[in-house]
Amino acid sequence: MSYDLEQENKEILSRYKDLISNTYRTLDEENNKLIRKAFDIALDAHKDQRRKTGEPYIYHPIAVAKIVATEIGLGATSIACALLHDVIEDSDYTYEDIKKIFGEKIANIVNGLTKISIMNHQNISVQSENYRKLLLTLSEDFRVILIKIADRLHNMRTLESMAPDKQKKIASETVYIYAPLAHRLGLYNIKSELEDLSLKYNNPEVYTEITEKLELAKESRERYIQEFTKEVSERLHEEGLNFKIKGRAKAISSIYRKMLKQGVSFEEVFDNYAIRIIYKSDAKNEKFLAWKIYSIVTDVYHSNPSRMRDWITQPRSTGYESLHLTVLGPDKKWIEVQIRSDRMDEIAEKGVAAHYKYKEGYKQSSDDRNFERWVTEIREVLEQQQNLTTSELLDNIKLNLYSKEVFVFTPKGEIKILPTNATALDFAFSVHSDLGMKCLGAKINGKLVPISYVLQNGDQIDILSSQNQKPKSDWLEFVVTSKAKSKIKSYLNSQKNQLVEEGKETLQRKLRHAKINFNDEEVNKLQKFFNLKSSQELFLKFQNNELDASSLRKYIESKNVFNNLLSRFRKSPAKNTVYVEPKEQNLDMIVFGKDEEKLNYSFAKCCTVIPGDKIFGFITISEGIKVHSDNCPNAINLRAQYDYRVIPAKWVNAESFKNRIKIEIEGLDRMGMINDITAVISNSMEMDMKSMSIESNDGVFTGTINLEVKNKSQLEQTFKKLKEINGVSRVRRL
Repeated sequence: MSYDLEQENKEILSRYKDLISNTYRTLDEENNKLIRKAFDIALDAHKDQRRKTGEPYIYHPIAVAKIVATEIGLGATSIACALLHDVIEDSDYTYEDIKKIFGEKIANIVNGLTKISIMNHQNISVQSENYRKLLLTLSEDFRVILIKIADRLHNMRTLESMAPDKQKKIASETVYIYAPLAHRLGLYNIKSELEDLSLKYNNPEVYTEITEKLELAKESRERYIQEFTKEVSERLHEEGLNFKIKGRAKAISSIYRKMLKQGVSFEEVFDNYAIRIIYKSDAKNEKFLAWKIYSIVTDVYHSNPSRMRDWITQPRSTGYESLHLTVLGPDKKWIEVQIRSDRMDEIAEKGVAAHYKYKEGYKQSSDDRNFERWVTEIREVLEQQQNLTTSELLDNIKLNLYSKEVFVFTPKGEIKILPTNATALDFAFSVHSDLGMKCLGAKINGKLVPISYVLQNGDQIDILSSQNQKPKSDWLEFVVTSKAKSKIKSYLNSQKNQLVEEGKETLQRKLRHAKINFNDEEVNKLQKFFNLKSSQELFLKFQNNELDASSLRKYIESKNVFNNLLSRFRKSPAKNTVYVEPKEQNLDMIVFGKDEEKLNYSFAKCCTVIPGDKIFGFITISEGIKVHSDNCPNAINLRAQYDYRVIPAKWVNAESFKNRIKIEIEGLDRMGMINDITAVISNSMEMDMKSMSIESNDGVFTGTINLEVKNKSQLEQTFKKLKEINGVSRVRRL
């Protein structure tokens, strides 16, 4: 392809100027020089690179830097790191080069981003070690995660250029890990957009339906907000308040969750938009004015007391502050109203990144401590849970990412924030690990209760302990915090370590006899094959002879079948593929892969599949190919964790499939070769081409094409015309 380089250079400069003009803080000369230097290095590093869309690659780091500056609100160091985030991975610049030019701090952040990027490209079955590394960067420098979230947001915004299976993989990974992280870091707008964009690619029909209905309701929504604003504004102006009122629709993903949770249609979701009142205030009067506005709003409209949320008196652990109330507004429709100051609004929009701007003059230190405590707890959990699968690890972490909170008091009156449904035992572990390990019971508001007591807002707790108390396995049934779970599991695991070691030695011996290497990958495959939760459980079963040599023989037999399937469907990034969706008529057979192969399969039990549904195949270790619906509740997890085992599948008409043949074509590659080949097949010969894959290497191309032919004469005529194409050296039927 030819590009207008002069025009592209003008566009690059324009985008850079837009970045600088939109930076969150007013930059001094030194910061401007830093960002300019980072831009120059990034421009040089990516000068010959292009994105999937054909655009210059430098557009991407500039866009990420703009998100970092304007939507997250970080400073010059982070903007520079965003510009440089792909430099080490994608160019000849090394960590040492970046360190020499920019210093150790920026080099370390860019290096952290490089590690995360590399691990996301790896096709390994269990990525818990990778996600562990991702989360560990939080406690080293949280800017790494913030920039990575900005990188992921821009990738999601430009996902149209990717192949459909790649779109689903990235969208699933986004909603699985990055959206929860954005939520926990207080980036609520970004979290909502990530979830909306993930829904757009994972469930496009639902996304389109809700988007269209929101658009249809836009005019009436704006009219409703104007009426609300008019009535409330008059009263607020009378009090001399400096404020603005904004209305917004709720996130598409949030509306969809409510529809599913409540089992209702879009029209029955009664609060699918909200009004925000943002006021100006100094530090001294900030809380007073919030309650004053609350009083005025509830004078004008009746409120629903059960839906009142006071996040100003006691902010969330992310630092989020706001008063939430639901009122019966104009036309007697329920609407959510959020009341917050300019400062609170900025923290709500920018999350932890905004804390540092407001340390002076406002009582924000407690919020910083909450965040730091959470980061410390994450590190403890990660360091102590080395044997968890991805799902187990993230389930534990998400307890602290998404959970709602309960506020309780120590005997001295200090506030503690714990997840909803936390117990007295969770509280004991939150105070100190040793106190949790020796916890016997608790006194709640002076009354004796068991350690399984579920905490309520406002409880005052005094923990009772004993040196003779030891953790028990049933404790895991009622604790909910990841810290408590990890400490209890750690103690219980230490008790069986000796048995585990014996079982490990037994398994090593048996594998050696079977001439199979003992390593982490093999242990993980064995664990999955025997449907066990951990490698410890696997070793214990070999220790107590529940598993023996005959069990191992069954695994080896299935392993050979599994490897054969994987090798056939291993994805190759170097291929250009045309994949044609089937026409929805008389669909009665499923085929797999880009070459539409007939293979043995069975239907997964977790979802219902009917002919014509959008589907995919999943290669299991012991049961061959399982067919899932695209809307299967497990689809996101399977694509996020085991994408390399997901294979395209679709329904076809068995009768028409009888006339399918596959041909192979080779020759010298050149511009327009694919167009010439498809022109012969589709236009000249009017044949139905079902799929095509072409791979080019050093100027020579090879490709396979699936065709539906009417008769042998048509096929021979097609071969003749293909061989006449300039550059084609060989055509044969496979």
